[in-house]
Amino acid sequence: MKNILVTGAGGYIGCILVPKLLAKGYNVKAVDRFFFGMDKLTSHPNLTIIHEDCRKLKEEHFVDVDAVIDLVAISNDPSGEEFKKITYEVNHQSRVNTAILAKKMGAARYILPSSCSIYGFQDKDAIADENTKTNPLTVYAKANEQAELGVLPLADDDFSVVVMRQATVYGYSPRMRFDLAINGMTYGAWENGVIPLMRDGTQWRPMVHVEDTTDVMCLLLEAEANIINGEIFNVGSSRNNYQLGSLAEEIAAALPCEVKIEWYGDPDHRSYRVDFTKIEKMLGWQAKFTAADGALQIYQALENGTLEKTEQTITLNWYKKLIEWQTIIKQVDMYGGILEMKKNVTQEKVASL
Repeated sequence: MKNILVTGAGGYIGCILVPKLLAKGYNVKAVDRFFFGMDKLTSHPNLTIIHEDCRKLKEEHFVDVDAVIDLVAISNDPSGEEFKKITYEVNHQSRVNTAILAKKMGAARYILPSSCSIYGFQDKDAIADENTKTNPLTVYAKANEQAELGVLPLADDDFSVVVMRQATVYGYSPRMRFDLAINGMTYGAWENGVIPLMRDGTQWRPMVHVEDTTDVMCLLLEAEANIINGEIFNVGSSRNNYQLGSLAEEIAAALPCEVKIEWYGDPDHRSYRVDFTKIEKMLGWQAKFTAADGALQIYQALENGTLEKTEQTITLNWYKKLIEWQTIIKQVDMYGGILEMKKNVTQEKVASL
C-alpha cells in the first residue's frame, strides 16, 4: 500500500487522517468539495488535492491508487433529514460507485467508515455486536447501511473490502465540529458553565476519539488482507459506552470550572450499546482516549484561543449558509464579477451591442 485516495479529506475526520497518512510515508490523493475551506490541510510533497464532488469521480482519479478510505458523507442526522435525497446520493450511491471504480482500476483495498448509528434502537439490556440485527432510524443511518450492503459484495481475492462502524466521534480537529455530543457539551461548559443535554439522559451512546478512529484506518491499511477482507468492525471501546447523563457528569468533573447540566427537548429514543470485542481480539487494537480526555483537550484549545466556535463548526448551519450565499451571488453576479467586471466579458457584451 503506497498510494491512498481519501474522499471527504477536508472534513472533520479527514483533517486528522490525512496528516497521519503523510507522516507514515503514504502518497495521498485528497478528494473533497472543501465546503469548509481548503486551508485545513497543510501542503505536502506527497499530497495531491483533488477538488471534486464525490458523485463525479471518474476512472482517471483512481490511476495508481492502491487503497481507498471513503470518508465522504453528509455527516450528521440533522443534515441528513434536511437533505434526504443528497444524503442517499453521497453517503450511499457515491460510495458504492467509488468502490466499483477503485476495483475496476486495480486498487487492492477499500475501507468504508460507516456508523454504529445503524443499530438505532436496541433492547435495554442488549449490547450490539457486528452480527446484531441493524435498526437504522434516520436517513443518515439508513444511507450508511445501504452503503455497507453495496460495497461488501465487491470483496474478492484481489479486492479487500472492510467496514468500520464508528461510534460517535469526538475530539479536536482543524475542521472542528461542535454539533457532536461531547464537543458540544464541552463548548457549553466552557462558554457559560452549562452542559446542554437532551432528555432523559438514560439513552446509551458509544463514543470514539477522532485520533482513535483514524488510528484504526491506518491499521486497516496495514493489516493482512485475509484477516480483514469482507469484515465489519465496530470501532470504539467498552469504556466509551456512555449513558448521556453519566457522560455529562464525567465531562463536568474533568473540566477546571463550575458546570451544571441543563436539559432540553423531548426524550431521545435512539439508544444502543455496542460490543467492541471483535476489533480488540482480531486486530489487537485498544482505544487510547476517554470522553474526559477529549473534553479537556477541547477546553484547553478554547482557553488558549487556538479554537473558536464559528458558523463552520455547526455542519447544518454552514450548509444552509452556503446555499443562502449562492442565491445572493447569483442575483448580483454580472459580467463575471460583483463590483469588478472581467474585461473580456465586458468587451464581448459591448461588441454585441
